[in-house]
Amino acid sequence: MNIFHEMYSTYFRISSEVLKLPNITEKNIHQIIDKYGFRDSVLFLPQKLIPQNDGSDWGLLKRNSDGKLVSVIKNKPVEILTEIQKRWLKSKLDDPKIKLFLENDTLVSLKKHLENVKPFYSREHFRYTDQFNDGDNFSDELYQKNFRKILMAVKSQEILEITFFSGNGKKISGKYIPLKIQYSAKNDRFRLFCFSLKDGEIFHSGVINIGRIEQVCNTSEHHEKNISTNEYFQKRKCREPVTVCISDERNATERFFMEFAPYEKSTLSDSDNGKCVVKIWYDYQEETELLIRLLSFGPVIEILSPPEFRRQAKKRITRQYDLLNKNRRQ
Repeated sequence: MNIFHEMYSTYFRISSEVLKLPNITEKNIHQIIDKYGFRDSVLFLPQKLIPQNDGSDWGLLKRNSDGKLVSVIKNKPVEILTEIQKRWLKSKLDDPKIKLFLENDTLVSLKKHLENVKPFYSREHFRYTDQFNDGDNFSDELYQKNFRKILMAVKSQEILEITFFSGNGKKISGKYIPLKIQYSAKNDRFRLFCFSLKDGEIFHSGVINIGRIEQVCNTSEHHEKNISTNEYFQKRKCREPVTVCISDERNATERFFMEFAPYEKSTLSDSDNGKCVVKIWYDYQEETELLIRLLSFGPVIEILSPPEFRRQAKKRITRQYDLLNKNRRQ
C-alpha cells in the first residue's frame, strides 16, 4: 500500500494530522485513525505509521533515544487544492445552503479565488421529482443567524433559549439542549433534534423546524450531565422495526440503501432469488414520512411488518388506486 496512491486521500490526511502534532504518542495515532479512517483502518494503519523493526512502516516517524516518537520532516505537510477539488468547491458555492456554514466575507473571497475555475455542475442540472416546493429560505439573514448559533451550540452543547412557532401556529419559548441538525432532502428543510428543559432538568425530547424559529439566544449555560445523541434517539426509537423485502429490479437495492442510508438497519440477503430483507429502526414521530418514502419505491418492495404499518400502507395504496380510477371514469 502506498500513502500517495491517491493524492490527498484518507491515508494522506491521517498521516498529515499525525505529523502536525507537537507531541506524538501511539495513543494519539490510534485516536486520529479512529476519527478519520475507515472501520478496518485500525487493523493495519498504526503499523504503517509507528516505526517497525523490519522497516515495513512508511518511514514518517522515528524514535528518539528516549523512545519518544518524532516526525522525520522539518515542516508541516503542505495542504493544497487539486483542480478536481477546486471544481467541486466551485459547484458547492452555487448551493444556497453553503451560506449557513460560511460567512459572507469568506464566500466573497472563495468566489474571487475560484472565478476562473469551471464548476463540475450547476444547480440547473438537477431536477427533484419528489421534493416539496415550500422548503426553508436559506438566503434569509435571520435564518442564517439562527442556524449558525444553533450549529455552534450543537458543538459545545450550550443551552439555548429558543422561540419558535409550532405546526399549529402556537408560539413556544423555552430552554433547549441542541444535539443534532438534520437536513431533509424531501422537505428541503433543516430541523433540530433537542432536549427541552424544565427547572433545569431534561423534560422531553423534541424536534424543531429551524425555518419556524423566530429567535435564538445564547445562555452560556451547560447542563450538568453529559448528553449524548444516542440517549436522545433511544428515547424516540420505535418499539418494533419495519421489515421490508426488496426485489433486485431496476437497481432497487442500490437505490433503497442510498435513500435510507441515515437509518439504523439490519440486512439479510438471499443470493438465490436476489431479494433482500431489511429491518429499519426509526423515530416514532417520523413514521408517516418513512411510510411515504417506502411507498415511493412502488412494487419493487413489500412491507412485511409490523401489521399496523402494513395496514397503513395498504390503506394509502387503496386510496390512491380509487383516485386514479375515479379520474379515469371522469
